[in-house]
Amino acid sequence: MTTFSGKGVYGAVALGKVSVFKRRETAVKMLHVDDTEAEKARLAAAKEAATAQLQEIYDKALKEVGEANAQIFEIHMMMIDDDDYNESIESIIDTQSVNAEYAVSLTADNFAEMFASMDDAYMQARSADVKDISNRIIACLSDENTQTAGSDEKVIICADDLAPSETVLLDKDKVLAFVTAHGSSNSHTAILARNMNIPAIIGAGKEFLAAVKDGMFAAVDGYTGEIFLEPDDETRARLEQKQKADEEKKRLLQELKGKENVTLDGTKIKIFANIGGVDHIGAVLANDAGGIGLFRSEFLYLESSDYPTEEQQFTAYKKVLESMAGKKVIIRTLDIGADKQVDYFNLAKEDNPALGFRAIRICLTRPEIFRTQLRALYRASAFGELGIMFPMITSVSELEQIKAIVNEVKGELTAEGIAFSDKVELGIMIETPAAAIISDRLAPLVDFFSVGTNDLTQYTLACDRQNAAVEQFVDTHHEAILRLIEMSAKNAHAHGAWIGICGELAADTTLTETFLRMGIDELSVSPTFVLKVRDAVRRTDLSK
Repeated sequence: MTTFSGKGVYGAVALGKVSVFKRRETAVKMLHVDDTEAEKARLAAAKEAATAQLQEIYDKALKEVGEANAQIFEIHMMMIDDDDYNESIESIIDTQSVNAEYAVSLTADNFAEMFASMDDAYMQARSADVKDISNRIIACLSDENTQTAGSDEKVIICADDLAPSETVLLDKDKVLAFVTAHGSSNSHTAILARNMNIPAIIGAGKEFLAAVKDGMFAAVDGYTGEIFLEPDDETRARLEQKQKADEEKKRLLQELKGKENVTLDGTKIKIFANIGGVDHIGAVLANDAGGIGLFRSEFLYLESSDYPTEEQQFTAYKKVLESMAGKKVIIRTLDIGADKQVDYFNLAKEDNPALGFRAIRICLTRPEIFRTQLRALYRASAFGELGIMFPMITSVSELEQIKAIVNEVKGELTAEGIAFSDKVELGIMIETPAAAIISDRLAPLVDFFSVGTNDLTQYTLACDRQNAAVEQFVDTHHEAILRLIEMSAKNAHAHGAWIGICGELAADTTLTETFLRMGIDELSVSPTFVLKVRDAVRRTDLSK
């Protein structure tokens, strides 16, 4: 038996045979061409084919892991159409009279090196993306697949690393787990694995890759990050037992459907779901969530080639409210910017987009976009119980501007004789330390707070959540973060507002009791975590 260690990114156990993931490497040679126009026509056809492939991957990812996680493939499609990228390829073809494969390969190397040398972690990550899309275009030019066929039996996939597209294209029914020699737990691939519920370990090291062979028997412990190649009988028996215990827990969780979210001492809490689009309502209902605590409205903008109209937005919001049949739905106004870029917004490139022009800052600077969304939201409010939540708040003045625009929109709708609910709750995201610190000033102006722990952690600890180099310094349980949440809860209740948590920490059951003792009223999690959190709540006794 040989043991290797990495970082577990999805806690579960898997045992089975290994399949080493192999890519078909397309050898790129520089060839002289006489007809450069014909070569550029080949390039255009290959780009069209690559875009069609990415659209299929996006559609598959949308169904399996949700809109937020599928966005990377939209970014890839946009990169294929990037002017600078395409001008470089075509210029190389024209000036050097070479084949398109070579021009794409040379451009990819140049752009990847340029991105990798940048100081910003987000832009550094684009280095891998430009290589990924370029390899896809080259494969289309060569009329080749980029990977070998998978196994017919269930296997543990082992690889040096996996691109997001490769992860999504894995047949979930034939994958027991995957282990990579490299990678980061914040990478798109790791996030996709978590959302696909595939046991996964990253960063097992190059020694692991050298040792693992096709057909080996392996055991993967996603909780501890350990991989055992050809495990001995004792290790195999221990992990088989751990796996059975996991399956029993999942079975017992199903029995919690229809039960209350109530602690042993009688304290009740709401458990809602986070979703990224109308297509995910089925998962909310199937997992027995009490409502939707975060509906990411930006999917409408990300999926459109132009600003979505009031009618398009109204139709989507109305559908989600009607589908939830009277259960509360909290829709967050558009959160574009940072890692969510939309071409037609024409946002300037920023050195630090996480601290830049994003979310409510766009809405208040471009009020015509904001008004259109608010009109659609209020029109839809007549069809269910709606809450509207504003992201990236840092000051009282921002909230006063928002409420002024809201009142103007409501006045317009009333004058036009358009029905809307007078019971719409207004809330804000507590995702900046500024909002938490002045929560006593903000609470009187809203009905609720919702803590976005992902950004609150990033801003409080000064650690870019997309930068793998600082991952070791990210402590999601840091006392400063918990103090900011507790402060916000205290101030919310002091002014008659309720408070929820919609970031990833809401699903961290090691903190469930802590949050309940703070007075958190609602936890909103990915649909698949609803029953797990309910179980944690029902095991908690706050009287002790």
